[in-house]
Amino acid sequence: MCFVRANVAAMSGYVPGEQPAPTRQLIKLNTNENPEEPPPRVKQALARGLELDLRRYPDPSATRVREAACRVHGHGLAPDQVVVGNGSDDLLTMIMRTFVDPGDGVVAPGPTYTLYAVLTRLQGGCFKEVPWRGEGGLPVDALIAARAKLHFVVRPNAPTGHVVALDEVARLCRSVQGIVVLDEAYVDFADDHGLGLLADHPNLVIIRTFSKSMAMAALRIGLGFMDRRLAVEMHKVRDSYNINAFSQLAAQVALEHHGDYRPIWDEIRAQRRRLTLALRQRGFVVPDSQANFILAQVPVGGMTGVEWLEQLKKRGIHVRHFASDPRLADKLRITIGKGVELDRLLVVVDELLAG
Repeated sequence: MCFVRANVAAMSGYVPGEQPAPTRQLIKLNTNENPEEPPPRVKQALARGLELDLRRYPDPSATRVREAACRVHGHGLAPDQVVVGNGSDDLLTMIMRTFVDPGDGVVAPGPTYTLYAVLTRLQGGCFKEVPWRGEGGLPVDALIAARAKLHFVVRPNAPTGHVVALDEVARLCRSVQGIVVLDEAYVDFADDHGLGLLADHPNLVIIRTFSKSMAMAALRIGLGFMDRRLAVEMHKVRDSYNINAFSQLAAQVALEHHGDYRPIWDEIRAQRRRLTLALRQRGFVVPDSQANFILAQVPVGGMTGVEWLEQLKKRGIHVRHFASDPRLADKLRITIGKGVELDRLLVVVDELLAG
């Protein structure tokens, strides 16, 4: 196909987690969705979506969503510091379009979210991954030495679930000439967040999603927080009418009832602790996580990671295995589901360990 751009022909696309057809028996723990539906007041308010005038285009800049985000998150944020995306992946695409020229360097500590590399290559940039054991701090010196235009840090990290100190993120912002993107997709399950860094670091962009903690993965909503001068540039490359009217309503309602989600997050944290301890007792190596998932190294001397994946799938339990990354070959990423789902997972794990 001679018509295809050379960098597109040479690259591999991003492979999302499997989305099996839903059944009553399926336990889906592979794509880090929220196991609970949005709170009752949010669902009730969404009924207003039936009154939307479907003939009209939505607000192109999602004004009410941006205003609601500032009211909820504080830190002196103004609406002109917020960009709304069709999911946080849309924001990542905008970031690439805005800041990365062909040949520019993009760096991230790894293992991490593989879409960064895909989007970099699509833009004609050069992606570099800095090795990162994860248990220690952020490899700030190595990230600085990469002399990149764009620097990604995921906090809590995917797929490991651990967090780095905010002062390390601040040091990175102070020490590089380019943009630092702090991806906080899982931050509502963590102990703290980085919005307070924005006032002192005009080269920092923070992105969040409604797909995890807000239980709205189907609606594709993301928020980007940044210096207003960066926001002006990102709006130039944003697709027109990129957020449909119903998603804008849903985002606004969810933000207005933000506090209603806290019991859901608390329960996910409690189930995360329970699953972590239970798997450790069964011989898995499970580092502490501050996300809505854990990364579990399978017991030594038994089945391989991919064998665990297939055996669990045969029994109706879907988890995530990253076969293409040798560093993760003996590990499973397991979403924190409902208590009854994790009970079933542990029963099946015991059966498989017993042979």
